[in-house]
Amino acid sequence: MKNVFQLPDQESVADLQSYLQRAKRLDPDGMVRLRAFGTVLAAYVAPIYSGNLMDSGPTVLGLRTCELSAEAEVDSVVPIAAVLDRLAKISQPNNKDLSVTLPASERAPWAGISPPRTGWLEAGIIGESELTQIAKDGIDEVKETLPESVGGPIAARIRGEIWGRAIGFESKIPTGAAFAAAGLGFLTENEEVQIYLSDSWVRLSASHGHVLAKIAVRP
Repeated sequence: MKNVFQLPDQESVADLQSYLQRAKRLDPDGMVRLRAFGTVLAAYVAPIYSGNLMDSGPTVLGLRTCELSAEAEVDSVVPIAAVLDRLAKISQPNNKDLSVTLPASERAPWAGISPPRTGWLEAGIIGESELTQIAKDGIDEVKETLPESVGGPIAARIRGEIWGRAIGFESKIPTGAAFAAAGLGFLTENEEVQIYLSDSWVRLSASHGHVLAKIAVRP
């Protein structure tokens, strides 16, 4: 498996930079899984992850795709910071070489989780304004519930309870999915976001990206 891909133009470089910068703000030490089998690059990040495959906590992934100028074979898990460093080096207006060579692939527990690639069924829509408000309310609740002196497993459990809770009594969308959609810059003002379900997963598909999350198990 090769670890090189080539972006078509500076607009694509800037777009991938913006997405990964947002992801890094949500998780400063975060990783990104980059996959390409052809001329489309898929970039997965994990703004919310319980940290244990056997844990019942929430798992929320962000996905953004972009076109490549040449076919590539890539499947690497690397630090977001490392990719941003490489993008910064090629983000010069007159630079013609827009190829990105990735460092050696590393491990991230969430990268072993594979959302379904097929079998998604439409399950309604939800407005951008509602998702944005849910994200804001969740952030406020985390601040109010989590004392500054609390850290480690207790803090992770409290965040997990808030971000894993369903956004409504009959909804399967976890609150964390709204947080990721807003935080990763996927939402456009007043747009209607499509909801899809497949097995134990829910997907929010917005104009600038997708959020894939394990379905909420409690209101």
